[in-house]
Amino acid sequence: MEQLTADQGFGPGENISSRNECDVTKYDFATYGLALDPVQGLPEFAAANEGEVSLSVNGRDALQANIPTGGCAIAIAVTEHARAMVTVSMARYSQDSEACPNAKAFAEKVEPLLPKAR
Repeated sequence: MEQLTADQGFGPGENISSRNECDVTKYDFATYGLALDPVQGLPEFAAANEGEVSLSVNGRDALQANIPTGGCAIAIAVTEHARAMVTVSMARYSQDSEACPNAKAFAEKVEPLLPKAR
């Protein structure tokens, strides 16, 4: 996380769960999250989220969904049964429309660091 957000004013990465999930926060802007899931792929993301939208992140299959409490999540395919998920939660509800564009930009930075699909 810190490699991806260096020199952007974000604090240090914090491991927020035992699921390979880390967050960084830039106060008065947003919290960015990254979760690496070696067991669940895009189908599980689709089943858990309503209104998901298909998209491509640097040519890799991905799904985007709004987070019910505010923000945006993008799951990027790694293999059939593995994914990387980025999340963005804006600091203010009035900025929520910026969450998905920020999540897409962050996902585009994450994708080159992921293992290539076989």
